[in-house]
Amino acid sequence: MKYLIGCDVGTSGTKTVLFDEGGKIISSAYRSYPLYQPETGWAEQDPDDWADAAFVTIAEAVAESGVDPSDVAGIGLSGQMHGLVMLDEKGKVLRKSIIWCDQRTQEECVSLTSLIGEDRLKRITGNPAITGFTAPKILWVQRHEPETWRKCAHILLPKDYVRFRLTDQLITDMADGSGMQLADIGERRYSKEILRALSIDENMVPVLKESASEGGRLTAEAAKKCGLRQGLPVAASAGDQAAAAIGNGVVREGLFSCNVGTSGVVFAHTDTPLCDPSGRVQTFCHAVPGKWHVMGVTQGAGLSMKWFKDNFYAEEAARNPKVYKVIDDGAATVSKAGAHGLFYLPYLMGERTPHLDPKAKGVFFGITPSHKREDFARAVMEGVGYSLLDCLNVISELGGRPDEIRLCGGGTNSALWRRMLTDIFGCECVTTNSTEAGALGAAILAGVASGTYSDVNSACERMIRVTERYTPDERNAEIYAERYPVYRGLYAALKDSFAAAENFYR
Repeated sequence: MKYLIGCDVGTSGTKTVLFDEGGKIISSAYRSYPLYQPETGWAEQDPDDWADAAFVTIAEAVAESGVDPSDVAGIGLSGQMHGLVMLDEKGKVLRKSIIWCDQRTQEECVSLTSLIGEDRLKRITGNPAITGFTAPKILWVQRHEPETWRKCAHILLPKDYVRFRLTDQLITDMADGSGMQLADIGERRYSKEILRALSIDENMVPVLKESASEGGRLTAEAAKKCGLRQGLPVAASAGDQAAAAIGNGVVREGLFSCNVGTSGVVFAHTDTPLCDPSGRVQTFCHAVPGKWHVMGVTQGAGLSMKWFKDNFYAEEAARNPKVYKVIDDGAATVSKAGAHGLFYLPYLMGERTPHLDPKAKGVFFGITPSHKREDFARAVMEGVGYSLLDCLNVISELGGRPDEIRLCGGGTNSALWRRMLTDIFGCECVTTNSTEAGALGAAILAGVASGTYSDVNSACERMIRVTERYTPDERNAEIYAERYPVYRGLYAALKDSFAAAENFYR
């Protein structure tokens, strides 16, 4: 029996899972780390926190499993996308990473669009300039921290810094690399035009490889820290969304996934690049070689629930590690769908789909004296669901039609939220055996890179199985369909107020 490791470098923490070659979880380990927000709308993390967490969790998962380390065939990585990691010529981190949800780069997005041209930028990269992407962050550092930029020798993405610490290799994969907005996604290579426009030497960016190919091997030092053998293959791997899609078997057209993590994502596999001219959804290369994906993103999905827990259930959280179940049970007591007319906009970190508005803010609307804490809990869950429906609708407009939607991410551990999403989408939803979809997707890519499997599709057939199916409740679906236009209208009504109030947060 061979075993595969998936290491998921997330925003809240890193989780490493050891799987057997049939997709069964053998052991796992988790380490959290802080998020730094020095100013409103900013978000940073220390790359060495990610690397340290990866070393510790890999070693713990291997030790806990009792598996002979020689039977581990490979390691795959999944990681938060778009983060900017900057290294000097000796490989030392120059500053904290500006991560995916940071919103400081609005002016740089305007500059990038001007440098390349709006239509040209979309044709090359598949997307307009977006504050969360890596390229505008590079421009921000060039403008605001020129001394840091002068010292910068290498640019990496979060999971690729972990790989660098594991293998000494400066590599990224097509799926994650295309999200930097430095690549021609149709050609699956860096755009020399964009690199020149941003004064980026091609030697500064990591080598691009397909996700299922080898992306380096464990060094002697890393192997000792991980409790594994030197020379173990590490897959080129994928960003979190593409890895989670692989972990859910979303490897053909008609299959969608809905991932409710810190952010929320509706993801669709496409055989050709499917781009939205207005940029409401994002198009990148897929982790399946030669394929692409389109995804809509709501910035504050699980983040909204965490914020709600921290502020509405602080006392319970201090004494009960299962506080999310307490919240879930409370929301389930609300007598019917719709939270008694209470609405929530989950725009705590601005929004990407469909509004592309970094100035948008979270909102509760329709509060009355009769509303209780449980109504607010349900409204948060429904608001995230409506926002994910926004994503699904845009993809449908572009021609993407789901046969089924595969639910994943920490938020979908809630049976209530799973049923709620099914009713809001009005479409059959399923869960699979991949309760750790990001880590499983990374492990599948490791399986292909190590030769355990011949290709991604056959690996998914072996390792992934549908476990539950959900069909919409007709009455609840009607209630949500009735309320959805009100939800949609709230952003339109508040857009100018969001912009006018922006300076109030400084």
